[in-house]
Amino acid sequence: MGYNFLLIVEHILMMLPHKARKIFFTFLAFIGYKTSKKYRRIVKQNLNYAFDNAMSGEEIEKITRYSFKNLLYNFLYLMEMRHLSKEEIGNSITIENKEEVDRIHKEGRAVIYTTPHYCAWELGAAGLALHVENIAPVYKKLKNRVYEKWLLDARARFGNTNLEKTNVVKPLIRLIKQGKASGILIDTNINEREGVMVKFMGKPLRMTSTPAYLARKFNAAIVPIHIRTDDEENYTIIIADEIKINKTEDEKEDIQKATQAQADWLTSIIRKEPKFWFWLHRRWKNDKPEIYY
Repeated sequence: MGYNFLLIVEHILMMLPHKARKIFFTFLAFIGYKTSKKYRRIVKQNLNYAFDNAMSGEEIEKITRYSFKNLLYNFLYLMEMRHLSKEEIGNSITIENKEEVDRIHKEGRAVIYTTPHYCAWELGAAGLALHVENIAPVYKKLKNRVYEKWLLDARARFGNTNLEKTNVVKPLIRLIKQGKASGILIDTNINEREGVMVKFMGKPLRMTSTPAYLARKFNAAIVPIHIRTDDEENYTIIIADEIKINKTEDEKEDIQKATQAQADWLTSIIRKEPKFWFWLHRRWKNDKPEIYY
């Protein structure tokens, strides 16, 4: 019943022009901003901690409003990905530094794309499938199975496959051995067993070590990517240069350094354009829970 209702709403919205859909989701974001005191507070707590209380109240409010809008726009992109053609989606996305991926594949190596919840992250995965190569993004199982089905169908429409996070290492290894690409989010909250401590935004934080472990063991390439926009209509996927990983006798240190390099990359893009990151998430809740008073 819930899924059918979602499809009815989706059908009605997709009968409207893109501009009207965008206005509708902008309005939903405004309502979310106004009614969600809890998440407005989380954004402020994150920003004050990450930027050492140096950000003005005006800038915090601006980023908070944008965070709600950006989240709702990702819902819009998912909906449109379920219905629009490859050309309609692909023509709005350009790729920067694709030659880095081409170089890696010429060496016969698989790519592990590492990426954050940043700007239009749902379009980012679709854009890779349309312009570079199909990937297998790792996702965390959702409590709402109705929404999960809707979301995964959208993500898979252009050739990507979905890998659920539970016991995902063996499927990732199989992909690497086949020369196929995977995608791993590096900005989600994780427990002590899943990662290593790094400096992120100048603060201690636990980050997933899976990309570094797999790249080191199976000679894959860690390639950070993110997507950004100037007008919320045209997007650019920026492919960073490969993060090299050492293979010394000290495996732990090799993994630590490669994971820290990913944290440094993520810090740099957030400091450059902080509004695009997903500040609504309590990223430090395990490592610094006291900031979420």
